[in-house]
Amino acid sequence: MDVNEITTLLGWCTVLNMGVLAVAATFLYLFKGLVIDIHSKLTGVSITELPTLYFSFMANYKLGILLFNFVPYIALKIMV
Repeated sequence: MDVNEITTLLGWCTVLNMGVLAVAATFLYLFKGLVIDIHSKLTGVSITELPTLYFSFMANYKLGILLFNFVPYIALKIMV
């Protein structure tokens, strides 16, 4: 793979991962009660802790997207 192909790959990975994040955030916003009930029963985590865990997960996921997809994409775009 050459640099242009890797740049394109990282760009699409960024777009797809941001799409997954947007869908997850929308799903949590629209179906918060249902999702909390299901996850509370499956994992045994209390209902009061789950919103904090969701927020933490989405923040960490966004940071991962930025660090591993977007920043290398921008670096390669500047380089090429």
